[in-house]
Amino acid sequence: MISIDGLAVAFSGNVLFSDVTFNINEKDRIALMGKNGAGKSTMLKIIAGVDKPTKGKVTAPNGAVIAYLPQHLLVKDDSNVFEETSKAFGTILALKKEIDELNYQLETRTDYETDAYMKIIERVSEASEQYYSIEEVNFDAEVEKTLLGLGFMREDFTRPCSEFSGGWRMRIELAKILLQKPDLILLDEPTNHLDIESIQWLEDFLVNNAKAVMLISHDKTFVDNITNRTIELTMGRIYDYKVNYSHYLELRKERRQHQQKAFDEQQRFIADTMEFVDRFKGTYSKTLQVQSRVKMLEKLEPIEVDEVDTSSLSLKFPPAPRSGNYPVIVRDLTKKYGEHIVFQNASLTIERGEKVAFVGKNGEGKSTLIKAIMGQLEFDGELEMGHNSMIGYFAQNQASLLDEDLTVFQTVDNIAVGDIRTKIRDILGAFMFGGEASAKKVKVLSGGEKTRLAMIKLLLEPVNLLILDEPTNHLDIKTKDILKEALLAFDGTIILVSHDRDFLSGLATKVFEFGNKRIKEHFEDINGFLRNKKMDNLKEIERKA
Repeated sequence: MISIDGLAVAFSGNVLFSDVTFNINEKDRIALMGKNGAGKSTMLKIIAGVDKPTKGKVTAPNGAVIAYLPQHLLVKDDSNVFEETSKAFGTILALKKEIDELNYQLETRTDYETDAYMKIIERVSEASEQYYSIEEVNFDAEVEKTLLGLGFMREDFTRPCSEFSGGWRMRIELAKILLQKPDLILLDEPTNHLDIESIQWLEDFLVNNAKAVMLISHDKTFVDNITNRTIELTMGRIYDYKVNYSHYLELRKERRQHQQKAFDEQQRFIADTMEFVDRFKGTYSKTLQVQSRVKMLEKLEPIEVDEVDTSSLSLKFPPAPRSGNYPVIVRDLTKKYGEHIVFQNASLTIERGEKVAFVGKNGEGKSTLIKAIMGQLEFDGELEMGHNSMIGYFAQNQASLLDEDLTVFQTVDNIAVGDIRTKIRDILGAFMFGGEASAKKVKVLSGGEKTRLAMIKLLLEPVNLLILDEPTNHLDIKTKDILKEALLAFDGTIILVSHDRDFLSGLATKVFEFGNKRIKEHFEDINGFLRNKKMDNLKEIERKA
């Protein structure tokens, strides 16, 4: 059991949260929820030992291992995949190295009677007991088995980490966590860089293999599939629900209704009491009653109603100018990098008004095909853009391409042309950058704010073909829902690259699957596609058996 006792964090006099206390037990699968800025990531860092609280402490049993996967990857570029993954055993290997060094000192020193020599003996005994209590492991074999299980090929083991995309680097970090067999796994937005198959693997591992888990995620389906407990961080305190996310939402709604009812009743009582005091404060016969009621008001504990995040994105795409019947036609398209074939002889047609999803493992060519459609790279084969196709493109790294030294207003002002310039303030307000927020420098914005700012570019001129490459990374659940509604209402054509099943559900009506150097068309929505994929996987397991 890991205990969190009386945690408090304050920055420059502003209290983020205070007196937070709860326990994490084995088999707990906890979703840490709360609006942006409530302190969720800070809480995880404190439990992980990365940050220190202003007050309070985290207590874990001796030898307990807490593994932490931050929102932004820490994989270094100076090692290859196998070396980086082997760092999971760094503590054990360091312990073995320390024992060897201490034994060498005992063999070579001659000051047998000194305190220093006795301390070395004590430390060797203590370290040896700790080392030999660990189950004997063939480290290289474990690393190899885990990497292969996560989809790496043997030839990948010696490749530098820098050659891999964000999703594959996330898998390296997950491999390190898996190999540590931790008592508690802390995950901050783990699905941001994972493809759908990786997310399903991670769900399975966390449900069936992890001892205890605490996570922050804006992926509703992922959270619901894993968690059995929800801790909400709001107004500097926590509410602990022993239920999953969907059930928590219902209970939270009920809680706020009860709070509001109690608050309203208390306000009526205060008003009635004040009216009595004002009416009889000069009446001698009522003096004791007046004094009694004044004291009663002074002792009254005010009832608070938990804050509701009322900030709201107002998002509506301009009407799409009419395009040809087939905005994108691909025939026998092949893309290679040297000897490496990304895909070959790919053919697909996208009709006007269709909303399609590109899905598949990272590195199978989804973003590559989009770059081909955008005219950003060369290829073999035919790619024909339909008549009057006007593209609005949101790149996967769009937020990171913003100039960090500009303000929010300057960022939009620099790209706005014509009549739209007179509406910049309105647009910024609709994207929750009203008032002083428009003067913020880009460098101080959160990931979600940067994504919203980058998305404004799509609204500055009419388009009829929207291409969105992972648009929901860093967006909270509420903002994702608003974006989804706007895309459903958009009357043009949409190509979506996304790993977010909940976001794609009901939005994309056709799926193009990228894998094994080809592109396969599925005439069904994402839910039907996933159901069939699971059936395919079961057949494969049966064939192997």
